[in-house]
Amino acid sequence: MTPILHASDLAKEKRWADQIVEALITGDAEWLPVGGLKVLSIYTPSDTEPARGAAIILHGIGVHPDWPDVIHPLRTRLPEAGWATLSVQMPILPNEANGIDYLPLLPEVLPRIDAAIDFLQAQGLNNIVIIAHSLGTVMTSYYLNKQPTSEVRAFVGISMTEIETDNQMSNVAMLKNITIPVLDIYGSLDEEHVRDYSQQRQQSAMSANNPAYQQIVIKEANHFYNGKDDKLLEEIQGWLSSYPTTK
Repeated sequence: MTPILHASDLAKEKRWADQIVEALITGDAEWLPVGGLKVLSIYTPSDTEPARGAAIILHGIGVHPDWPDVIHPLRTRLPEAGWATLSVQMPILPNEANGIDYLPLLPEVLPRIDAAIDFLQAQGLNNIVIIAHSLGTVMTSYYLNKQPTSEVRAFVGISMTEIETDNQMSNVAMLKNITIPVLDIYGSLDEEHVRDYSQQRQQSAMSANNPAYQQIVIKEANHFYNGKDDKLLEEIQGWLSSYPTTK
């Protein structure tokens, strides 16, 4: 097996992990085996039995799986609606890095998501969706383009970033190849690149003949959904409940 060369800032990952594990209240730290590493994830089981399914939650640029904006509210509250959550540390760079700097890290996304799927299936959870925010949506689209036959059954993209300098980092380009159900959700006060490419994302989904694509705008929500967590959760829960639970 070819070894994975890690471009992620592993020292930063460790600092985040040390802080998170020490302060963790809801959920349990789970260390996913990825190419010789142990990658931090946080598993929170469903409050209901049986669970409707499980959501892999992927954070945005440079942060961590318990980030207070978007990530923590989703990972801790979706279990109330019957969805177990597994929030995963994705590859990260120093704070000054921008989106395109993450291009060399994309190959590291695949084994992390695969490890998350393996973990959830070991818990008996096979109805698996990915919910991703910001740069995490690019990583998810990249994964679904590279692994179209994966066990992921739906994709919620929150504030889908558009990095147009490379098709491997363009949600518009990658949506053309995604045919599983997709919820494209963003705020009316979101980042300009998220709002400006909303129509192109719809067109890409149409070109993929994806009838299960839906786009929702949350009024007065910014990129981090400050003060809009309840509405974001409501829209995601409603959409997830719109297709049948499968075991």
